[in-house]
Amino acid sequence: MAESDIGIRAFVESDLVWAVPLLERDFASSTVVSRGHVIDAAELPGIVAVREDEPVGLATYRLNEDDCEMVSLNSVVENIGAGTALIEAVATAATATGCRRLWLITTNDNLHALRFYQKRGFSLAALYPKAVDQSRALKDIPRLGADGIPIRDEIELELWL
Repeated sequence: MAESDIGIRAFVESDLVWAVPLLERDFASSTVVSRGHVIDAAELPGIVAVREDEPVGLATYRLNEDDCEMVSLNSVVENIGAGTALIEAVATAATATGCRRLWLITTNDNLHALRFYQKRGFSLAALYPKAVDQSRALKDIPRLGADGIPIRDEIELELWL
């Protein structure tokens, strides 16, 4: 299937039946910690990627005065264009409300995310050394992440709109 086969629609309450398990798969719960704030991604505005009427991805976000934080980006199926379509849709929604910057937080161990976002135009904006140690007081976060890399730091990536 081509990337053009990916459709986009709003995240609605009936999506919770599949979205919460997806968030739990990737984050161990629907809550995430970003810059010291506990956020329930399932309660945020979001966008769903669909293929053949089935959900294949979810992005949730928080709009601020002049920027937008993408809180979560999760794919049911990878390498079909869902993540890219979701980023573009969140950027469009953010721009429509006057936001000039789309940003997100990931952790130092998440090399897959760092590679993915930079290939789509995001730049490294800030490093928050040992921020995950503080986040562990708010949520249970493992000590080791992908490839056995210790999870320590938060990394902020941004895309100017």
